[in-house]
Amino acid sequence: MRWALIKVCLAVTGMVVLAFAVPLALVVKEMASDRAFSQAERQANALGPTLSITTDREQLLQAVLSTEAGAAGRMAVHLPASGGGGGDAEMGRARADHEAVEIARELKHAGVTAVPGGSAFLQPFALGSGKICIVEVFVPEAEVGRGVAFAWLVLAGVGIALVTGSVLVADRLGIRMTRPAERLAGAAQQLGRGSLEVRVPEEGPGELRRAAQAFNAMAGQVVELLANERELAADLSHRLRTPLTVLRLNAASLGEGTAAEQTRAAVAHLEREVDTIIRAARDAKPRTAGQPPVAGCDASEVIRERMNFWAALAEDEGRAISVAGAGAPVFVPVQRTDMAAALDALLGNVFQHTPEGTAFSLDMHRSQDAVIILVSDAGPGIADPEAALARGNDGGRDGSTGLGLDIVRQMAEATGGDVRIGRSMYGGAEIRVWIQLNALPGEQPRRRDRRTPRRRGRPGVTSG
Repeated sequence: MRWALIKVCLAVTGMVVLAFAVPLALVVKEMASDRAFSQAERQANALGPTLSITTDREQLLQAVLSTEAGAAGRMAVHLPASGGGGGDAEMGRARADHEAVEIARELKHAGVTAVPGGSAFLQPFALGSGKICIVEVFVPEAEVGRGVAFAWLVLAGVGIALVTGSVLVADRLGIRMTRPAERLAGAAQQLGRGSLEVRVPEEGPGELRRAAQAFNAMAGQVVELLANERELAADLSHRLRTPLTVLRLNAASLGEGTAAEQTRAAVAHLEREVDTIIRAARDAKPRTAGQPPVAGCDASEVIRERMNFWAALAEDEGRAISVAGAGAPVFVPVQRTDMAAALDALLGNVFQHTPEGTAFSLDMHRSQDAVIILVSDAGPGIADPEAALARGNDGGRDGSTGLGLDIVRQMAEATGGDVRIGRSMYGGAEIRVWIQLNALPGEQPRRRDRRTPRRRGRPGVTSG
């Protein structure tokens, strides 16, 4: 904006300077020429009284030499021939040719003719005898253009000064306009990076002041909305403590056995998750793209742990399960809790949205720059993958909040990866989670061939 304003002002001022300076320069040149020929006319008229009295050569020569032009050798007198003979009697250094002199004599008014080195001013005078005498005054080219170059330099200097002054004024005005705009843009970037306390001074032109006021009001509303959201999440999570306490007491009365221990472990895990949600909700510092990378975890260990947890339910429902690729340690840049939550969301969807007895498998593949987790089932599949990845429930899926796959997507995209839904080799749904290993948080996933090997055959109750 600043440079655009300077360019516009420079163009406008330049056109104005040219519109006035060029005609003025021509006028100055014309005035210098008129001044030179007016001076020549005065020099010629100085001989008028003498020519009206006498045509004596001695007296005329003294009169010529008494003038400035005559003393400089730039005046001549063309006397008509006496006795009607041809030719003129010339006195002084004549430069005009005979034809020009005769034309001036016939016209009986002053004229100018070009001669080598300048111009000759020819002034006719009537003598007592009735004949016409011509007084010639030579005007050099330097005299015609005297002072023009200096005047043009002055005009050029004034034009440059006007253009420079206009540029400086435009620059000051541009700074006055652009600085508030730059501060507003910088504040918007800081707000986007999570600096919720940033505000913009309400100064500058009226439009920018109103924009700053709107930005400050928006930032305040964002802070208020986030605070309300955190408090709401914390309150909702806190309300779960009462039913969790009942579940924990009931689980304690189940006695001994594998199912009882798994139930108590599930309740304890649920209590830890609720506590984590409350602490995260009460934290006043939201996650931003500028946060440093989080500590990672061993994906294989988390997969084995969560599959063991879900294996008991799978056995009760008669589901055949299969795990592959989780034998060796695989480090991923994801927090352990986030990885566990994502896996629980993936496996929970299988149990919730497929009939009992539906088999499923979990495969993990490691490449040079990514880890790919495939969860495949033999259920009915997902008819609308985009709707399944959309956050929130549109009311068409009973018992679903629409947050499960969104949790998985956020975990993957935090590493620069993504989540895709397709058709598995078993005929059901296949959810592929791409976790990038060497990307900054928030980086867009690389567009390359991400095909991964698939195991053939029906899933069985195996692990590897």
